[in-house]
Amino acid sequence: MARFFGRYEHSLDGKGRVILPAKFRSDFERGGYLTQYQDGCLSLWTPDEFEQQMAAMQERASAGRSERNLARLWASTSHEVEVDRQGRMAIPGHLREFAALDGDVLVHGAIDRIELWNPERWAQRVEPEQERLSEGEVS
Repeated sequence: MARFFGRYEHSLDGKGRVILPAKFRSDFERGGYLTQYQDGCLSLWTPDEFEQQMAAMQERASAGRSERNLARLWASTSHEVEVDRQGRMAIPGHLREFAALDGDVLVHGAIDRIELWNPERWAQRVEPEQERLSEGEVS
């Protein structure tokens, strides 16, 4: 089971591609899956982790119409991706739009996945928790 950590700053190129940090690439030799994720970021899953996410969504879909629709939306916006020899990964337009990715991209490990963030959105939604981390609330 892959575990991801670390933070990297990259930029989209003219074709909507971002460079995946070298330390993450070996886990995506068979490709990966990009999905919309909480708080307006994208998640990049290994094939094995994506299978687990699909199983969880399928289970969730049996809970009622709203949950089925959520699973439908998640599946319809998920996208299989490949990492080329230079470590670049194309991000489909609808996912770039969802995550407001149009220039700089913050690429970081999030334990069981990699997240891609618009740096301004990260600063608004995640960085405020830095004080809790520095005060030792996480151990």
